[in-house]
Amino acid sequence: MLDFVIKRFLQVIVVVFLALTVVFFLIRLAGDPTTLFLPPDAPREQIEEYRELLGYNRPLYVQYGDFMYNAIQGDFGESLRSQEDALGIVLDRLPATFQLAITSLILALFIAIPLGVLSAYKRNTVFDRIGVGLTVVGQAVPSFWLGLILIFLFAAQLQLLPSGGGGTPVHMILPTLTLAAYSVARFTRFTRSAMLDVLQKDYIRTAKASGVPTMRLIMRYALRNSLIPIITLVALDLGVLLGGAVITEAVFSWPGVGRLLWQSLMNRDFPIVLAGVFIIALIYAIINFVADILYAYVNPQIRVK
Repeated sequence: MLDFVIKRFLQVIVVVFLALTVVFFLIRLAGDPTTLFLPPDAPREQIEEYRELLGYNRPLYVQYGDFMYNAIQGDFGESLRSQEDALGIVLDRLPATFQLAITSLILALFIAIPLGVLSAYKRNTVFDRIGVGLTVVGQAVPSFWLGLILIFLFAAQLQLLPSGGGGTPVHMILPTLTLAAYSVARFTRFTRSAMLDVLQKDYIRTAKASGVPTMRLIMRYALRNSLIPIITLVALDLGVLLGGAVITEAVFSWPGVGRLLWQSLMNRDFPIVLAGVFIIALIYAIINFVADILYAYVNPQIRVK
């Protein structure tokens, strides 16, 4: 078990390292940030002086080496705009992102599990077709498009809900629905598949033949034995929700890490972008690490893989 834990922990380090490396080089393709902070007619001497001040006049491999050395110590530099600690700014926005992601996850489970159970129990009926249809639509619709449609309907036309911002539970309704839509489709499909597998077991048929009430049969025998793979998917999907919050937060102006990353990328505020990617990659890798450990604890055969 110890060897398995060490191997998975090393994978966490590799994932975070590769995420930072890829983003470091990709954001350099966005251009020189000095062009945003200096007027277009700035003298070349002033441009070169500012690039030297920021360290962008050095070779790229030198910048990368310094960045990784500082990142290991938790130092991502200062924001190019606010001159504040980049990691501190990201951590200040993190609670809002967690609030949105966890609320969306709870809503998705509340809708998807009953829908998946009903779809499996009523297989090949109209309920099953509706459930399968909703999963297809939910996984096919882009989150940004769904967000814009919800804003148009409930904010612009009906004027029932705010179109963006944060601070009150009412502001969470539209972004939560948008972020949860894809998870509802995933959980419904996965719950249906797990339930169909369990409902074909011999002990289910025996319990049904013995006259066990339908609700008890589903809740105590079928659903209970379908929860282990569902719990694994939930743990992994939390990381997906944190990553997917980038687009949703940008659409609804939600004050979280996603919107901060979007604004920083548009402004070429590289320290903020790198600090945000580090936090999201670290959280996602840790969630996967914990899920792997728990699953290996439940199923010892996984430890030898």
